[in-house]
Amino acid sequence: MKRILLAAVISCFAVGSAMAASCESQAVSKDGKPLAGAAKTSFLKKCKADACVGKAVSKDGKPLAGAAKDSFLNKCETDA
Repeated sequence: MKRILLAAVISCFAVGSAMAASCESQAVSKDGKPLAGAAKTSFLKKCKADACVGKAVSKDGKPLAGAAKDSFLNKCETDA
């Protein structure tokens, strides 16, 4: 049981870092140059938010709403 839990924790960190890397790699302008400054910050924030919205579901598969959704999204975005 401990091995399964350890594997789950490690995979969560791997997914979080992979998601952050994909947002970083997508942060390019229309002409192919990397974004910088406020444009990059804004893009990364939106990218992380979009990645977390799909995961905001309860244990029974229903979408979260209200304070539960806000709390989940805040935690997800800070972890990503």
